[in-house]
Amino acid sequence: MTVPFIPFAEGEKLLDWIALTEAFDAGHRLPKAKIDDIFLYRDPDTLLNRAAWIDGMGLAVKSATVFPGNPSHGKPMVNGAVTLFDNATGELEALVDFHLVTKWKTAGDSLCAARKLARPDSRNILIVGAGTVGRSLAEAYGAAFPGAQFTIWNRTVTNAESMAAEFPGMEVATDLEAAVRAADIVTSATMSTEPVLKGAWFQPGQHIDLIGAYRPDMREADDDAIRRARVFVDSYDTTVGHIGEIKIPLESGLIARGDLVADYYEPEKFARASEDEITLFKNGGGAHLDLMTSRYILDAWRAAQ
Repeated sequence: MTVPFIPFAEGEKLLDWIALTEAFDAGHRLPKAKIDDIFLYRDPDTLLNRAAWIDGMGLAVKSATVFPGNPSHGKPMVNGAVTLFDNATGELEALVDFHLVTKWKTAGDSLCAARKLARPDSRNILIVGAGTVGRSLAEAYGAAFPGAQFTIWNRTVTNAESMAAEFPGMEVATDLEAAVRAADIVTSATMSTEPVLKGAWFQPGQHIDLIGAYRPDMREADDDAIRRARVFVDSYDTTVGHIGEIKIPLESGLIARGDLVADYYEPEKFARASEDEITLFKNGGGAHLDLMTSRYILDAWRAAQ
């Protein structure tokens, strides 16, 4: 049997954001994933292997190489691939483009939460951070909230203007506080280690989606944000002890472990409880979501053949 390699462009044209969120829901009805990360270093280069095993879905290993010197030679800094293995036999089923899986996993994770936590009538969506993920978020949220007005804020205004030019109707915000106060949904994908979002700005009924922080020392939202909101995560296993957004307020005593309302494995609790509450979601993006995304991509690929 020929093992397919699914490249970015050919794979992406087969995918649908709403269908991906439904695949996430189905994946979380299976037994809980086993996950592990392995890092290897050769200063300044890194190899990261993220592995996940879900009984009933199979196995995946997402390998990423991070070579900071590559851009000076005209090559991308981050490269990689996802290897997907059969649930019953462990045989190799597919190789999937690393960037395809990462794009759809990351934005799809946030969209899956927003479909459960944001008010269905949300119309004003603020994206904080005009990078690659910010562009993916515009695509994903646009699929679930048709007719929404998008606004982009970025620390460097020219980068926000460049992104806005790619999305007809998108507006550029220069005052972050005013933009946050006016939004129904705030989705943030920055590389900041210090909070850029203040809970004092949040308004009743908002949904806050935090993506950028991925290390124990990184946060995008301050203590007031965590204190004022009902806090949800995609997975306790990949956020609580690993990402500053949750780890720091837990260790300081600002919140207790029981203040985290739910993760995706608790669907009956993962919901908005009132129209005026503030919901806050931390997107941790663990390896089990890479597996679910890769399986969805392979299923779509096979259906198109």
